[in-house]
Amino acid sequence: MTVNRMVLTIAGLFVLLSVALTRFVSPHWVWFTVFVGLNLFQSGLTNWCPMVGILKKLGVPEDAPAK
Repeated sequence: MTVNRMVLTIAGLFVLLSVALTRFVSPHWVWFTVFVGLNLFQSGLTNWCPMVGILKKLGVPEDAPAK
């Protein structure tokens, strides 16, 4: 799995997790959803995402291997 696909997967997981936490734990968890949304928005405008740097340091490949 490439960095871009992992970022999308993690963002989707965080949104689903925060919705569940908002519903079952506390309404204040909605701020986690807001944080994820704002981060996606700013990364779309600036082409910079902190998760990309973390995943690269963990050794996740940037491009899919050639077939």
